[in-house]
Amino acid sequence: MKLDAKIPEGPLEDKWAHYKDHAKLVNPANRKKLNIIVIGTGLSGASAAASLGELGYNVQSFCFQDSARRAHSVAAQGGVNAAKNYANDGDSVYRMFYDTLKGGDFRSREANVYRLAECSLNLIDQSVAQGVPFAREYGGYLSNRSFGGVQVSRTFYARGQTGQQLLLGAYQSLMRQEKLEKVQVHTRHEMLDLVVIDDKAKGVIVRNLDTGAIERFAADAVVIASGGFGKIYYLSTLAMGCNGSAIWRAHKKGAYMACPSWTQIHPTCLPQAGDYQSKLTLMSESLRNDGRIWVPKLENETREPNNIPEEERDYYLERRYPSFGNLAPRDIASRAAKERIDAGFGIGPLKNAVYLDFSKAIEKQGIDKVKEKYSNLFSMYKKITDDDAYSAPMKISPAAHFSMGGLWVDYELMTTIPGLFAIGEANFADHGANRLGANSLLQACVDGYFILPYTLANYLSGELKSEKITKEHPEFALAEANVKKQLEHFITIKGSKTAEHFHKELGKLLYDKCGLSRSATGLTEAIAGIKVLSAAFYQDLMIPGEAEDMNAELEKAGRVADYLEIADLMCHDALSREESCGAHFREEYQTPDGEALRNDEKFCYVSAWEWAGKYEEPILHPEPLVFEFVKPAVRSYS
Repeated sequence: MKLDAKIPEGPLEDKWAHYKDHAKLVNPANRKKLNIIVIGTGLSGASAAASLGELGYNVQSFCFQDSARRAHSVAAQGGVNAAKNYANDGDSVYRMFYDTLKGGDFRSREANVYRLAECSLNLIDQSVAQGVPFAREYGGYLSNRSFGGVQVSRTFYARGQTGQQLLLGAYQSLMRQEKLEKVQVHTRHEMLDLVVIDDKAKGVIVRNLDTGAIERFAADAVVIASGGFGKIYYLSTLAMGCNGSAIWRAHKKGAYMACPSWTQIHPTCLPQAGDYQSKLTLMSESLRNDGRIWVPKLENETREPNNIPEEERDYYLERRYPSFGNLAPRDIASRAAKERIDAGFGIGPLKNAVYLDFSKAIEKQGIDKVKEKYSNLFSMYKKITDDDAYSAPMKISPAAHFSMGGLWVDYELMTTIPGLFAIGEANFADHGANRLGANSLLQACVDGYFILPYTLANYLSGELKSEKITKEHPEFALAEANVKKQLEHFITIKGSKTAEHFHKELGKLLYDKCGLSRSATGLTEAIAGIKVLSAAFYQDLMIPGEAEDMNAELEKAGRVADYLEIADLMCHDALSREESCGAHFREEYQTPDGEALRNDEKFCYVSAWEWAGKYEEPILHPEPLVFEFVKPAVRSYS
């Protein structure tokens, strides 16, 4: 298959307007005849379902949580970007476009990224109209702050609860449509397979997590908004329930996966305290606006941080990247922290952290001003660590966070399966090899509110005369039988180790071999190790209970089985890309001073992968990236 990104012709700033002007429409009378399935109720899923319901389509919305409000978008803290230029500091749509393209190391499509920046202008107005309580200045103007990778203030925020507040706005819109009976929300339901009929997505197989029942749902189009797969590392900033199963089951039905090795490590998280932990806590990147990151200049330092003189502190980000300092992008800040920790300058009981120091900010601005901006984050830090960050520096370390990779989609957000769309973190589209902070909430909202309603209509306009597919179709029966077969197989293994055990082992393997840095040797070892771990999983998995009942361990087993296969593809993708770019840092490809060495001549493409079967080599379909409006440059923040 030759990949067609369907990028509109014309000047960069006119592409989206040109698309909307020429896209096919569905008239209101016909919308009520069309059924759409949306998997996920986070910001992208809730905004999409609410928008489509408002337009008059019949929408079935699914989430595995007990409420749509519990989607993981609530965990995003620091803010959402928009090129409003409220700070009058030189921001513009083009500058935001370039910052995002550069931040992703020139590994994303120009047209997609420009559209993201362009649509950002509408999102803030939309959110304010929904009642999102963004921070405001004394005179009532919306506040802005900076995030890593940029030199302007374009991030709108609601203290450290921006994701939660934006989700509540989308959630109330979703609930309005449910009340109007245009959207039906199915909580505690997990997608286990995609149904493809005549090469088009026509429905899903889901499991009712409260009863164990397997259920079928048919539709004219399916939208996957299930988030990313960063939890594959086990220790991550993501909630325990987050998983990659929806996108992976779609991949195995023919949807290509793009750039799965581009997974972001967040630089400001609480360090691991022991083997008992199941997740790590994210501390908003906004803290880097006022906090200064440093480590002692002496190895194995034992003094308390406040007793270490200024001249014996290494502010390594300010030293290495003077133009951006503590606001260097996440991938660079994370690697720099790992380098200092590995060199023996880490701090804390496990020597696995660095300091984030607010003493200068408190001295200059006063403690009340710092509390006004960050008090809930400082309170969270105090509650978890019992340390007071107002009087001593925070301890932070890198942790697995966000998936830039995901299902391959074209400009219309449609996958390689007609009728199957992927939005938000479930697709690969906008971030390239590294996501700039405060762009994830933006992409999720923009995809759901402003892009999908147009592109989905363009597809559905051609489906009005197609034969209506019902859940009685033989393909539904076949998909359901395959799902039941897998669940029964898990139950009958009767081994001695839990799914959690295998997840932990996989996470350690990936973090060591396909984490902050990679090498050909390590990735080859990882691929072999994943095969061994996968074989052990299918021989020694222990699942109590029955497949037909409520069974949380069975849910975990399905997700870990998918993780094992995703991990294999991640490592193949990383091994095939013989360059360093963004979050993908190959040790063999770096400059003399340790910076990423990109290879535009050979690897300026999106790596889209086709499923070839279990234990078979995946098939690569490169989508060349063509830069018409900017010239890729060396990504320097020094």
